[in-house]
Amino acid sequence: MPVVSAEAIVPVDPATAFAVSQTTGVVRRRWDRFISAQHFLDGADDAAKGVRTFTRQRLGFAMVSRYVSYAPPTNVGMVMERGPWFFEKLGGGWRFTEVPEGTLAVWKYNFSCRPAWLAPIAEWIGVRMLAFEIRRRLAGFVRGCSDPVVLAAIRER
Repeated sequence: MPVVSAEAIVPVDPATAFAVSQTTGVVRRRWDRFISAQHFLDGADDAAKGVRTFTRQRLGFAMVSRYVSYAPPTNVGMVMERGPWFFEKLGGGWRFTEVPEGTLAVWKYNFSCRPAWLAPIAEWIGVRMLAFEIRRRLAGFVRGCSDPVVLAAIRER
């Protein structure tokens, strides 16, 4: 199963970095250009282990995912329950570790593609595309950790 990861240092403490990573709605879209829509499912109001979310990616692909870990301020993990036809499996984890400069954010995803006959080519392409998207998304996260509007929103929670 291919694994793609990216990392960056943000100039905030792990609790703040974690909180920024879990923003939703308009605040989330200020830094996360990957998504066009995202909301909790099944009546949930906040993220927690077992909570499901709906996410629509900016190009229109949609996914329902479930939190499999939720441990503020250090890590969060999810798995896809339903998503684009070409993903057999998709999972991701975001880890936040204190470093002298602030917080090291490491985002790691693993996936497999279908159908089986197409998987070798699809996964080769997928590694490159997903790596590009994750680096781009992480760069937005770095900006979000310095955005006064985003930081004010997490303080209000």
